[in-house]
Amino acid sequence: MLADMVTAGSRVADVGCDHGFLPIWLVQAGVSPGALAMDVRKGPLAAAREHIEARGLGDYIETRLSDGLKGFAVGEAETLVCAGMGGRLMERILTDSPEKARGFAELILQPQSELREFRAFLRREGYAVLREEAVCEDGKFYFAMKAVPGAGGNRDGRDAQTAPGDGAESRERRICDRFGEGLLLRKDPVLRQYLEWRRKGLEKLADTLEKGQPESERQRIRRQEVLAELWDVEYALQHMQSVTPPQAAGHGI
Repeated sequence: MLADMVTAGSRVADVGCDHGFLPIWLVQAGVSPGALAMDVRKGPLAAAREHIEARGLGDYIETRLSDGLKGFAVGEAETLVCAGMGGRLMERILTDSPEKARGFAELILQPQSELREFRAFLRREGYAVLREEAVCEDGKFYFAMKAVPGAGGNRDGRDAQTAPGDGAESRERRICDRFGEGLLLRKDPVLRQYLEWRRKGLEKLADTLEKGQPESERQRIRRQEVLAELWDVEYALQHMQSVTPPQAAGHGI
């Protein structure tokens, strides 16, 4: 999924490369002429170096110990890949080195958590999400997006934190942030599978919380959060099952 989102001919900087398999594949397949495999941990970086050398790609892929983009210089690569880590960590990587992050032609991003918050972050910072993909492997769901800097977002610090029943624009923005506007608009089958799985989990959790008596304030707040997310899941599923085409402008859900 990630490799398919990289523009052919671009040099890649893989931040948090782990064992280096993505840059290895990109170079072997002829997608990228070269790559930087970067990680903050010495162990995974050593493993990546071994895998690279074993395939005779030492002249094409450089390994570099780096905390985020701190060890990267603008112009060394056109594509940033940042995948397999928490959304808040990815936010930190992009905000710690904003000029470097905005120096890439494209960013391939795959947060493992806090997806709603991360999508809202991209919008606030002016990144435009051009493409979204989703896969399910071994019972786990993974969501990735291709973003470009300086082509979208409002950068005004506002976010959609409203509850069900508030304005349609706020509601739809919140749902797009939570599940991905591109996936919703094309009614992606993997997203539908995720929504159905998530609905079952939330219904079970809400039932468990409701049975907890006497209900503490913490339980009450948590149950409200669960019900709010469940409402969003139901709304998204209704859209996925609708035959009505998306609106021509704005959020089409």
